[in-house]
Amino acid sequence: MSTIGSQLLETPERRDLRRAVGDLGRRYGSSYYLAKARAGEPADELWAEAGRAGYLGVNLPAEYGGGGGGITDLAIVLEELGAAGCPLLLLIVSPAICGTVIARYGTEEQKRRWLPGLADGSRKMAFGITEPDAGSNSHRISTVARRDGEDWLLTGRKVFVSGIDHADAVLFVARTEDARTGKLKPCLFVVPREAPGFEYRAIPMELVAPEKQFQVFLDDVRLPADALVGDEDAGLLQLFAGLNPERVLTAAFSLGLARQALGKAVEYAKTRTVWSTPIGAHQGLAHPLAQCAVEIELARLMTQKAGLLYDAGEDLAAGEAANMAKYAAGEAAARTVDQAVQTLGGNGLTQEYGLGALLAATRVGRVAPVSREMVLNYVAQHTLGLPRSY
Repeated sequence: MSTIGSQLLETPERRDLRRAVGDLGRRYGSSYYLAKARAGEPADELWAEAGRAGYLGVNLPAEYGGGGGGITDLAIVLEELGAAGCPLLLLIVSPAICGTVIARYGTEEQKRRWLPGLADGSRKMAFGITEPDAGSNSHRISTVARRDGEDWLLTGRKVFVSGIDHADAVLFVARTEDARTGKLKPCLFVVPREAPGFEYRAIPMELVAPEKQFQVFLDDVRLPADALVGDEDAGLLQLFAGLNPERVLTAAFSLGLARQALGKAVEYAKTRTVWSTPIGAHQGLAHPLAQCAVEIELARLMTQKAGLLYDAGEDLAAGEAANMAKYAAGEAAARTVDQAVQTLGGNGLTQEYGLGALLAATRVGRVAPVSREMVLNYVAQHTLGLPRSY
């Protein structure tokens, strides 16, 4: 984003936030991040410093230790860290999804128990919704919570849960029976990682990231009544309070990757000389990189719109914008990283430049938390009013 554009579209406080987070990210850089990822270790030092500086909880209420900002602010944090080479995936999960849901719907005791730690980074919470047989169809979620006296018993299976091994608890989406209708409805439960009956196993992945992916088995995990977050009868309303921020932050994640890749490609194209001319002078490379810059900027504007709508409480409009932003940023990142690798040629696949690792990472923005095809279904049905195909 140009300086003039930034001054018009963002407050001075948000511009300061971008600069400060960018400075922090560059002090660590992609070499730190990739070394941690390849060693199978979490980026604890960066996470802790970002927490102490107030960046992890910038979206959480000030009375619980947060910065009192919104999802727009947290998206800035993730984008700038990603652009500096440190795209922390757990930012999407712990403060964006879990922190937002607890801040909006948790009891006073739940807020005091969890939000200060999520804000300063001393506590982490994972999020579990995806199931082997449900995929994008949340209505087929089979993890069930049933009452047993004052307690709940939680049974089911989840997959692709990020960062459980370093989380204190997981916010799980389960289904409970509606006493009035007998139908199952989604509800949210905080489950401590060490709860009896809770088992998790790592899923071998090709992703180069500090956060591992896990499958989870829940076998009659006994939970106290206060493990339920929010109203038992609220259903999808509470769930999408977390899913829309997830889409906005996933867009920011993709934007950070795209900007990181574009920066490396542009620098290489300026300095790599063949036949006495920098390769960036040739339109065969210059134009594709320029197109990437345009697409990144368009996706950034859409992401800003989605964040601002969500922070303004415009949930319906925010849902549409968040889906569009997630789609646009995912596509821009995939094309930009591919073009960056092409610009560097063989060097684009060396560990020295770190672009090869981004090839797999950009797929995250296309397939998660909802696939690009399901986003197009959403836009076709809800924006264009076309009939459903499923």
